[in-house]
Amino acid sequence: MDRIQYIIKKLPKPLRNKYLIIFLFFILWIIFIDDYNLINQSKIKNTVDELKSQKEFYINEIKSDSTELYLLLNDPAEQERFAREKFLMKKENEDIFIIREKENE
Repeated sequence: MDRIQYIIKKLPKPLRNKYLIIFLFFILWIIFIDDYNLINQSKIKNTVDELKSQKEFYINEIKSDSTELYLLLNDPAEQERFAREKFLMKKENEDIFIIREKENE
């Protein structure tokens, strides 16, 4: 017991203050130990930000796809263009040449 008191007396005065010790313990608890510590909170915030950006991307994709779908259902010229581009359909007297670029190996 004397040894502990000796060590405590050797500490600088601010480190012997019980309020400071409790405050430091509280800060350590909040930053590292708690389930909802600051490190986890920052990871969760980054995940939320990433999910929000994905949400915006998918909303924009839905809008563009819905306009394309509307055009495909209501415009015969758009239907023909889509069939020619995607399914390589052709008119009776046409020849289709598919040109593919060679990938760099």
